[in-house]
Amino acid sequence: MNKWIVRKARRLPASLALLVLLAGCAAEPAQPETAATSEASPSGAAATASPGPYADYPNRRIEYVVPFSAGGGVDLVARTVAEALGKEWGQPIEIVNKPGAGGATGAQYALKQAANDGYTVLADNVASTTMLQAGSAKAPVLLSDHEFAARVVTDAPVFVVAADAPWEDFTEFSAWVKANPDQLTWTSVGPAGFTTFVVAEWLKEIGADFSKTRMVATKGASESLPLVAGGNAVLAVHTVNETSTLVKAGKLKVLAVLAPERSPYYPDVPTTGEQGVDNLTVSWWTGFSFPKGTPQEIIDKWQEGIGKLAQDPDFIAKLKTLQLEPDVLTGPAFKDWIDQQAEYYTGLAAETGIRK
Repeated sequence: MNKWIVRKARRLPASLALLVLLAGCAAEPAQPETAATSEASPSGAAATASPGPYADYPNRRIEYVVPFSAGGGVDLVARTVAEALGKEWGQPIEIVNKPGAGGATGAQYALKQAANDGYTVLADNVASTTMLQAGSAKAPVLLSDHEFAARVVTDAPVFVVAADAPWEDFTEFSAWVKANPDQLTWTSVGPAGFTTFVVAEWLKEIGADFSKTRMVATKGASESLPLVAGGNAVLAVHTVNETSTLVKAGKLKVLAVLAPERSPYYPDVPTTGEQGVDNLTVSWWTGFSFPKGTPQEIIDKWQEGIGKLAQDPDFIAKLKTLQLEPDVLTGPAFKDWIDQQAEYYTGLAAETGIRK
C-alpha cells in the first residue's frame, strides 16, 4: 500500500483512518492473472470442453432401412456397410427390407415415421431420391425430407436380355426396338424407377416411342432378372453388381454397359457409345440419409465412419467381391451433386412422359 496514505491515516481519527486505508486498498492495481489462475478457472481459455450429448452414440441397435428387396445392389452395399460400422462401433446395425412403390415405402418409413435420433438410417438410391421426385408431381417423399449424409458407391447400368435372345449386340437390339416399340417389355420397380429413366433416355436417343413400350413392375433386381431370364420380359437394366450372378450362370446376355469406359468386370462388353448410341448419362448410386432434424453430430459420425471405410483394404475387398468400388461423397458436395441430378431427371421425365 502507498506509504503516504498510511502516514496520513495515522494522523486522523479512527473512523476516518479506516476509510482512508480502504480507499488505498481499492486503488491498488490488480495483479495480472497468472497461467495457473487461468487454468484453474472454469471460464479460462484452457478449460476443458464437456463431452457433447451424443458422445456415446450409438449405445443401442440401429435400424438400417433398405427400401428394396433383399439381394439387390442397395441391399448388398447396405449389409457391407452395416457389418463394418457395427463392428467398429460395437453395436448391431440391423438391415430391414421394406420394398414397394419404387422405394417410396421404405423411404416414408425411415424419413417420416421413425424418430430423428440417429437410430433409423435410410439406404438411399437414385430411384428413391432424385428419380422419385422427378417422376411424380405428387411424390410421397421429396429431397427436402432427406438429411443427405453420404454416397457410398456408384455403378454402371447394363442392358441384359435372356441368354437365348436373338440379338447379338446393342446396335441390333436398338434397331429392333425402334421398329417394334410395342413389343418391348422391360422390368422396373415403378413408373419412376431407375430402369424407367435409363430406358426413357435410351429410347429418346434412338428415336423410339417410349409410350408404346410396356413396363413390368417388380420389387427389385432379385425379382426382375429371373423374369427376363425366363422369357417373361424382354429387357432388364440393372448394375454390373446385380447382373453378374445370372450372367456367369449363362442365364442372361449382356448387350451393353452404359458408361464412358468398359467395365473391368465385363471387359468384353462394349459400351453403349461404342455401339453407336451416344449421350446416355443415367447412372446408379447408393448411400444413406437420415430424417430431417437428426443431430449433426450423429451425421458427422456416419460420414467420418464411411470415409474411413473407403480407405480400409478389407472393406474395399468386400466391395470388389460384389463387383463394386467405393466412390464416397459427403457433405455439401454430395447435396450439390444430388441437386444437379434432380434438375436433369426432372427435365427428362417431363420430356419423355414419365412425370405424371
